[in-house]
Amino acid sequence: MKDDISSILKGWGEPAYRIKQVEDARRTGIRSWEDVTTLPKDLREKLSEVVPLWTVTPDAVAESTDGTLKWRLRTHDGLAIESVLIKHARGRRTLCVSSQAGCALGCKFCATGTMGPGRDLTSREISDQAYLANDVAREADARVSNVVFMGMGEPLQNTAAVFEAVREIHSPEGLGISARQIAISTAGWVPGIDEMMDFEVPVRLALSLHAADDATRSQLMPVNNRWPIANVLSACRRYGDRTGRRVFIEYLLLEEINDSVADAKRLAELLRDGRFHVNLIEYNATGGPYRGSPQERRRRFAEELERAGLYPSMRRSRGADIAAACGQLANSPA
Repeated sequence: MKDDISSILKGWGEPAYRIKQVEDARRTGIRSWEDVTTLPKDLREKLSEVVPLWTVTPDAVAESTDGTLKWRLRTHDGLAIESVLIKHARGRRTLCVSSQAGCALGCKFCATGTMGPGRDLTSREISDQAYLANDVAREADARVSNVVFMGMGEPLQNTAAVFEAVREIHSPEGLGISARQIAISTAGWVPGIDEMMDFEVPVRLALSLHAADDATRSQLMPVNNRWPIANVLSACRRYGDRTGRRVFIEYLLLEEINDSVADAKRLAELLRDGRFHVNLIEYNATGGPYRGSPQERRRRFAEELERAGLYPSMRRSRGADIAAACGQLANSPA
């Protein structure tokens, strides 16, 4: 919120407490300027003529059999983006937010990658996804407890807006979400990883690796042609050295592509210094030529990593029946 609205109010010479009144209204879920009754009527009318209270508007919603919710949201210029709210026990919710409309990186297993480049989202377009989701969670006596930048787009191509959105989501004046419960995922955009070293909010960094050799990774993820595995892992180690935090390795298991015992051994060798934690991810169909690894192959892969001392986590897919799972976001109506 702190970009457009606050600068407008300051430019009009309004007192600082007006900004807090707007922040409080947004945090409580008020949807229109007309209903921000803590502001004078004439100020509400002026604001409604020049800036929206919300930068994204729900356009469609789908609910999975497992309780996952997916929204298609419209920006002020008509672009469609998607957010996903994942249900957990004890009133907790994880929100997966988008940072771009589309994506230029073209990962072959990802539905968003088929859309091509769109544009960067503003910080408010990102943080508004979190506010709107938290409003819905509150209706079920729950709250957004975790935010992951794993929706549409490459977050580290849009660091200025992403970092500002994180500040607001983390701030006690925003949603007050712990930095440890916020994760930024990258396909391996090295300049952005280097920027994260100096970011003051200690969020988690996740790297979508998905292969243990350059030939396979370049086939799956064209960004690897620019920054091969050695380069991107070196950037992650620089980040770890500077921050003292481990990096999470996201590894999508694709049958007979990257899921052999030999692949697991190569991955273990790459990560043998113990600075990483591996999350093994089920493949969610996106209409491409890939198949997810069968359970037995997943088990053998995990066991090989365990023998090397890595002890991976197996991430369970959520929302696949409404195309809301990892890699499936592409503005489908579900």
